[in-house]
Amino acid sequence: MAAHDREAHTPASPSPRLGRAPVVRVQVETDRGVFMISVAAELANMHPQTLRMYEARGLIEPQRSPKGTRLYSQEDVEKLRRIQEMTAHLGLNLAGVERVLSLEQEIDSMQARIEAIELEALQAQVRLANELEEVRRSFRAELTVPYRGGLELVRAADARSPFRPNPRANPKQTQEPR
Repeated sequence: MAAHDREAHTPASPSPRLGRAPVVRVQVETDRGVFMISVAAELANMHPQTLRMYEARGLIEPQRSPKGTRLYSQEDVEKLRRIQEMTAHLGLNLAGVERVLSLEQEIDSMQARIEAIELEALQAQVRLANELEEVRRSFRAELTVPYRGGLELVRAADARSPFRPNPRANPKQTQEPR
């Protein structure tokens, strides 16, 4: 869990001199349901009944407390604001909003898949580069350039040293005259 997602209690303005209790700010996870419907509606500048309608349409899914109370998260409130922007400012109806949200979710899913494929491709590229280097090393050990200026490659096992006699040649030819 990241540091900004943990609950943190920090006094915002300690002012015991003024006779007021210090204000305490609490930071919680953005996906944790903490706002009741009335607070979420106020934060999103809409009527609580509108939130209930959006829930019925499947546009938003608030969490529930053990007693069944709707609990909205900060992410839910942001989504409610986006829905309001799409309907009020862009002129979309709720069916259009549903389609936009569905397409955004599909895009997010595709982006995650693209990132996974890119990671797989990068890992395959590294693996192939390592295999290629291994093959190059094995050929370097196996191949030599002939001593007498030829351009073709010869297997090391077939190469002759100019300092050792050729064991396949006629023994009479390899001996020097005395």
